[in-house]
Amino acid sequence: MSKQYETVIGLEVHVELATKTKIFCGCSTEFGGAPNTHTCPVCTGQPGSLPVLNKQVVEYAMAIGVATNCDITPICKFDRKNYFYPDNPQNYQISQLYLPIAHDGYVEIEINGKKKKVRIHEMHMEEDAGKLIHDEWTNSSLVDYNRSGVPLVEIVSEPDMRNADEVMAYLEKLRLIIQYLGASDAKLHEGSMRADVNLSVREVGTEEFGTRTEMKNLNSFKAIARAIEGETKRQIELIEDGRKVVQETRRWDDNKESSHAMRSKEDAKDYRYFPEPDLVPISISKEWISEIKEKQPELREEKLARYKEEFEIPKYDAEILTGSKHLADIFEETTKLSGKPKKVSNWLMVEGLRLVKENNMEMEDIHFKPASLAIIIDLVDKGEINNQVAKEVFELVFKEDIDPEKYIEEKGLKSVNDTDELKKVVEEIIANNPKSVEDYHNGKEKAIGFLVGQTMKAMKGKANPGIVNKLLKELL
Repeated sequence: MSKQYETVIGLEVHVELATKTKIFCGCSTEFGGAPNTHTCPVCTGQPGSLPVLNKQVVEYAMAIGVATNCDITPICKFDRKNYFYPDNPQNYQISQLYLPIAHDGYVEIEINGKKKKVRIHEMHMEEDAGKLIHDEWTNSSLVDYNRSGVPLVEIVSEPDMRNADEVMAYLEKLRLIIQYLGASDAKLHEGSMRADVNLSVREVGTEEFGTRTEMKNLNSFKAIARAIEGETKRQIELIEDGRKVVQETRRWDDNKESSHAMRSKEDAKDYRYFPEPDLVPISISKEWISEIKEKQPELREEKLARYKEEFEIPKYDAEILTGSKHLADIFEETTKLSGKPKKVSNWLMVEGLRLVKENNMEMEDIHFKPASLAIIIDLVDKGEINNQVAKEVFELVFKEDIDPEKYIEEKGLKSVNDTDELKKVVEEIIANNPKSVEDYHNGKEKAIGFLVGQTMKAMKGKANPGIVNKLLKELL
């Protein structure tokens, strides 16, 4: 009988914090910008330059710690992690090893109705390194220090996950917590959230962990899932062949769907950590922690419960709407203006999601004014525009953020509610379609749909369908 194996997975998640300036200097953290323009003596490691800690970094890190049930370390401090690499200007990174800002927390995930806690070992603050760009044309490497000194929080989990589904659920939960806190936009494809996967396999039933490898270069949920699958298979094959799994750092190539060894795995001793002499320890009082707790916004779970209770919208809709903090904000703002939560939800769920999908967008890329959607819903309810016109106008609001009222006025799209005017058109349609009239009189209800359609066509879509229906029935 062949042996059964299980995968043991822990994650190191790096999150770029949403501060305007870097962790130890006043340079901009904005994404993009010409290479080496968001730099100064501090973040390029010039001799004699001194770091000054950005308070907002500490507050964001504390907020994430509190939201993930961690204990906040009352006295925490920075350490130097020494390593030599071209994108690391000082030849050390300011990080936290001995007294990280938060520790011993957990995130609860749910898979197929079963809940599970993924424990968080610790969370520490650190500075990001620069970015190396390898130019194959000139066979040289260039370095951009714009990212150097951008504040990061590294969240280290315990090896509590057993498959890709649990990893996805954990990352998604973490991402939403961080986005709801406003601590980071946590976009994997832009690198503001990055995950390194520590993975080992062992025989089912054994207590002891196998030898783990760490996989880097994972910038999408799909790549992470594929990397887990690929590395699990590779390690099982090695064990089955009687060979050893080597503890090393591997780089995942998503195009080839395989990984290759980068370097043997370092331990803390290899980095020769020592306390950062240029920064004083941070004293975190109980009052400061209470202040952070009081400022915590409503997180997704609380929002979900409230939506079902307060707005009586279906569970599925509530899950989609709260699955993006940005979409939830648009929903709430529009609902506040229109007072019609179910209709707002329907518009966002049907037309909104259709346009997001068609335009290959992220939810965070939606940028129309909630007031515009509230106006469209109101005009449909008053019968001033019909659904067809409303959809056309919403699409333009969604893509170009136009003023809906102005557009409807300029294009003459208001519904014709004048019964006398409509009666003339309906009479003409009846006269021109004797076959459909006969079908209707013979009990074919569908025939009226055709006549409504013909009337709408004649009126260029501007007739009020309710009035047209009523008139047809009366005249027939």
